[in-house]
Amino acid sequence: MNLLEFCAANGDAGRMVTDQTASPPPPLPHKRRARYAGKHPRRFEDKYKEHQPARYAQIVAKVLASGKTPAGMHRPVMVAEVMEALAPKPGEVAVDCTLGFGGHAQELLTRIQPGGRLLGLDTDPIELPKAEARLRGLGFGADVFTARRSNFAGLPQALWEADIKGADLLLADLGVSSMQLDDPGRGFSVKYKGPLDMRMNPQRGQPASVLLQRLGAEALQRLLAENADEPYAAVLASALAGKFFAATTALAQAVAAALPRLNKEDGADSVRRVFQALRIAVNDEFSALETLLRHLPACLNAGGRAAVLSFHSGEDRRVKKSFEAGLRAGIYAEISGVLRPGSEERRANPRCAPAKLRWARRAM
Repeated sequence: MNLLEFCAANGDAGRMVTDQTASPPPPLPHKRRARYAGKHPRRFEDKYKEHQPARYAQIVAKVLASGKTPAGMHRPVMVAEVMEALAPKPGEVAVDCTLGFGGHAQELLTRIQPGGRLLGLDTDPIELPKAEARLRGLGFGADVFTARRSNFAGLPQALWEADIKGADLLLADLGVSSMQLDDPGRGFSVKYKGPLDMRMNPQRGQPASVLLQRLGAEALQRLLAENADEPYAAVLASALAGKFFAATTALAQAVAAALPRLNKEDGADSVRRVFQALRIAVNDEFSALETLLRHLPACLNAGGRAAVLSFHSGEDRRVKKSFEAGLRAGIYAEISGVLRPGSEERRANPRCAPAKLRWARRAM
């Protein structure tokens, strides 16, 4: 009698025999989670403790206490000053033109309740869903918070699509978020080796490596001077124009090699300015800002307040001139001078040091 005949003849007993004689599946090999690579791991990918702040609160607290920003996190800049300038009240309509991590938006949402609504814009398809999920997790539902992927240059269209006729208060934080700076895959910083990309929206436009390869020396010199006030623009343009640099570190090394007489600190400043100039060009940031400032008065309700956080002279100059022109024309009833972060905030968060805040209030 073969095995099949035995099973048929003996019913459950036969099945018991086959169950007992069958080989169990081999156990899956145990895979250990990668250990935290020392107290101060260098690789972005190794910093899993800082990427999970709720789980490793003590680690994050230590990093913050040391005056640093934990990897993958963003610390909103000049929150108290922004709130004072915008003076949010319950029931008002707010717009955060650069949602980022959602730090400013969280504070605004809290202050405009009950009855208020906030529209958050961001062009970054990677970070926007994370910010939306974070704010949803804090209890801000679709009735009070709307997230939309859009460059702030498209503010009028975004307001129309969200069925908002005008904003009572509006914020535009023009800085690059820490999540973008700390991720080597985005190519914004020389801190880690990564592709020379720098696009806020990696799905559109050309990366910085392609732009740099296509630029001639004269065009690059003009770009470095206009976008970053680089004093060695001519020398750097001659050394870098038309060349292809695949990685952030390769470009940084080329900048240093072109300026061999500079000390380490001054050389690092030139590297930072070159990266800034390319990032502005890649994302067409000045043009987007000018478009926002041009449309801003029409997007504000009577008496509405707008605040803009800028991080270098080219941005601040455009904001200042636009607000001053609006005041002379009677479009704005009041504008501020430049406001800077306090000494305590600069100590706790060095990345905020270049920040400049200006605000304007629309005429009634």
